[in-house]
Amino acid sequence: MMVALAATAAQAASPLVYLRDIDASIRQDMRYAGADNFTGRPLPGYGAGECMLRRPVAIALKAVQAELAGRALSLKVYDCYRPTRAVAAMARWSRGAGGPDTSRFYPAAERNQLFALGYISGFSAHSRGVAVDLTIVPRDAAPAAAPTRAGPCTAPQGERAPDDSLDMGTGFDCFDTKSYTRDTTIAPAQAANRRLLLDAMRKHGFTNYKREWWHFSFNGADDGEAFDMPVRPR
Repeated sequence: MMVALAATAAQAASPLVYLRDIDASIRQDMRYAGADNFTGRPLPGYGAGECMLRRPVAIALKAVQAELAGRALSLKVYDCYRPTRAVAAMARWSRGAGGPDTSRFYPAAERNQLFALGYISGFSAHSRGVAVDLTIVPRDAAPAAAPTRAGPCTAPQGERAPDDSLDMGTGFDCFDTKSYTRDTTIAPAQAANRRLLLDAMRKHGFTNYKREWWHFSFNGADDGEAFDMPVRPR
């Protein structure tokens, strides 16, 4: 009981807010709270599929969402605040073996290469509440079904795991050079969708990570403090 009270108090005192409290219209598809991710399992620390961020970051996303609304589009977040225990679990997974076959997320690499290649890191701006992984979806799109069988994340959209995202050329968390934001091998329409996301996010204070079209960090809200409190139901 005392542990639960301490955890609740720590969450109340943190600078993180629930994105739903800032803008409930932004779609949420929190991949690490479930099994549809490169580890094939929910990650530790994700006690709920909720996006949490520092308040200035959430407010900036609200501004991006308002801009996209005029085009009948919406943001959809895949990951926001990430407890440090989840970051550590990702690193352990990359050095381990066994578990579900998730090679569709890294079709041209070996699992034990992903850390060295820079796709997985021992530290993350997500743990500081200033980074977000996201895409753009049609505002009225029906949520995608959970994948059963799916082709490589680099395959044409109809062969990849179901997602209501605009076609960005790869799926989310696709550990491949094709996911580099300015990759030149993707189709013109896919490149245009990436530019749409990049331009909208940049306009409101975000910087993209050049190896991942979906990853953005907010400028000006990072005080360097990382957190490990679990994500709890709102």
